[in-house]
Formats: sequence, structure tokens, C-alpha cells
Amino acid sequence: MTKENSLVIFQNSKIRRKWYKKEWWFSVVDVVGILINSLNYQKNRNYWKVLKSRLKDEGSQVVTECNQLKLKAYDEKFRVTDTANTKILLRIVQSIPSPKAEPFKLWLAQVGKERLDEIENPELAQERMKSLYEKKGYPKDWIDKRLRGIAIRQNLTDEWKERGIKNKIDYAILTAEISEATFGMTPSEYKKFKGIPTKSNINLRDNMTDLELIFTMLGERVTTEISKNEKPKVFNESKKIAYRGGKVAGKARLETEKEIGKSVITGKNYLK
Repeated sequence: MTKENSLVIFQNSKIRRKWYKKEWWFSVVDVVGILINSLNYQKNRNYWKVLKSRLKDEGSQVVTECNQLKLKAYDEKFRVTDTANTKILLRIVQSIPSPKAEPFKLWLAQVGKERLDEIENPELAQERMKSLYEKKGYPKDWIDKRLRGIAIRQNLTDEWKERGIKNKIDYAILTAEISEATFGMTPSEYKKFKGIPTKSNINLRDNMTDLELIFTMLGERVTTEISKNEKPKVFNESKKIAYRGGKVAGKARLETEKEIGKSVITGKNYLK
């Protein structure tokens, strides 16, 4: 599970959420819809609007404690929406008369407990991800490589943070340098090549073959090692290192293609 925009399920209903300030923040409108048993988004918004007004009149601090974060709306665009963490959500749930209130409270507590358990023992998060990929029908060998790739990617981003790089756009630029040097394509170009909607949240790496994952890992691992050795002080130095790391993987890819007589790069994906 990424710490970006994600969906979580309660009784077959989707709830949008976002990892923010080291905890999950859930879409209040989505939760309201579940509790009042409504699939009408506008009705749910109106209910929350009326409830917010009532809570304000009662002097409740719940509304002011909500955060407005950008989540993907039902038109596929990211829009600002009211979100609440577990503590705030429980207070909102108490304000809505619903037979689903108690099971929702129990579910919310379980979600929080699982996250705390995973922080204490990261292997639990890995096992959960492994289970998700298995349910999607991925083969075991592929899953092992994908999980290893996630760990390598985490090491790389940790190294970039050590070099003072924290902006998501900068991460994207550096990642594009590695990808272009490795495969001759940036991630957005690669998604287009594989027929993946470029503006979607579909992960490119979830649609790579074994060999594509292997060379992706190689480029990122070499980049990490070079950066640790040279300790770049400015972004442009990190950018050059990213290209060099990707170039090592790119050369290895070309040599591999000569030996196996076919391209490593493929339009194959796992989309249904």
C-alpha cells in the first residue's frame, strides 16, 4: 500500500483516504454515505454540509479539526475535500444516527491497529502486500521481485532525502532520468507504450515483466550506491548520478537482449 492516495473498503463500500502527517485521513463524505446508506454523492455532501453547520452551532471543534486534502473524485480529477483522522471520524460517527455506526467504529479501530502493528513490524505490511498481489493473480516469482523492488526503491528515496531532496516533483525528475537511461523512455512514456492511461494511478511497475522489474531494480540500486559514495550536495549532481545509475542498467539490458535475441521492453501489462 502506498502512502499516497488510496482506497480502503468497508462492507463493499469504498472510502478514499490519504496518508498525511504520519496517519490516515479519510474522506468524510464517503463515510457519511456509508452511515446514511446512500450512494448519491450529492446527497452525502448535502448531509455533511448540514451536519457541519449543526456541529458549529453546538460549539463542536470537529469541523475545524478536519483537513481539506486533495483526493481523486468520481470524475477522476483530484479535488479538495474534507478529511478526518480516526479520532475525528469517531466523533463524527457519534453524531450520525445509524445502525452501521458501531460496526464502523470497530472496523476503524481495526484499520488503525493494523497500521500500528505494521509500523512495529514492517514484515506485516509486506505480507499484506504479498496477499493483495496473490489475490490479483500475480505469480509468486513476480511477487517476490516486486516486493524486493519496493524495498530497493525505498532505500533510494531515503538516500535522496539524506541529500536534501524532498519535493515529489524532484523525485519524479530523478526517477525519469533513471528510467530513460535504462529503457530509453520516461515512466509516462513507458505507461503510454504499455497502453496504461498516463493520468491514472495505475502503477507502471505492477505492469512490468520479470526482466523489466529486474533492470528497474538494478538502475535504482546502482544509483543509490553511487549517491552514497559521492554524497551529492545539489540537485543537479543527483540528477547526473541518477542518469549514470540508469546507464549501468541500460547497458546490461542491451547485453541481455543480444544474448536472448529479443527485447526486454514489452507492451505487455497485467490490466484486465
